[in-house]
Amino acid sequence: MSDHIQIERLGAVQVIRMNRPEKKNALTRAMYAAMSKAIVEGDADPEIRAHVFFGVPGAFSSGNDLQDFMAFATSGDPVSEVIEFLIVLANARKPLLAGVDGLAIGVGTTLNFHCDLTFATPQSFFKTPFVDLGLVPEAGSSLLGPAQMGHQRAFAFLAMGDGLNAVEAREAGLVYKLVETEELEATVLKVAAEIAAKPPQAMQIARDLLRMPREPVVERINLEARHFAERLQSEEARNALMAFLTRKKG
Repeated sequence: MSDHIQIERLGAVQVIRMNRPEKKNALTRAMYAAMSKAIVEGDADPEIRAHVFFGVPGAFSSGNDLQDFMAFATSGDPVSEVIEFLIVLANARKPLLAGVDGLAIGVGTTLNFHCDLTFATPQSFFKTPFVDLGLVPEAGSSLLGPAQMGHQRAFAFLAMGDGLNAVEAREAGLVYKLVETEELEATVLKVAAEIAAKPPQAMQIARDLLRMPREPVVERINLEARHFAERLQSEEARNALMAFLTRKKG
């Protein structure tokens, strides 16, 4: 279990908190593995009826840890923990909620395509700079994004890399409600508890009916992952990643 993922059970609600503030919650392989384990175990526990994702103040997640990416780009070892987490996320059997404050970059954004309800603070900002890094969309976002946003908005967001502020994210259907910072966690936990109190079998059936079938989502995750792995090995992506890391150090 990663020290940067904190798991807490509040009644029938499981809270999964990304807690790496010094790196703006950039996700490492160990963090992905810990979150996968939490979702699988929570789904298997009849006492748990909803999962909630939180970050830290100012950073839900800044995306994948780029040092992990650079290690893959030079070694070719597959980032299996990432793919496992995305598939676990797509296959989650119980409602998923998120409370976003501040940065939601890359997977910090695409995770929310799988959430049934996302609440965000007014200062939240969503961005997917995949193509700018020589990469491609992930987490099934190339399928879920157009379905939720429409093609043109999804293209601007996922291919062009145009960011969305909190209001734009709500208008695009990525966010359910905007909540003031000091009210975010209490609001999300209240709604999660309300969901958890409803008849669980009826809730699961209703959720399954409302969501896109899992099979095409998992298939798209795997297709994106193959392209992502190939791109990470490309000269174009390596140059883009190195340029990005150089700018960050500068």
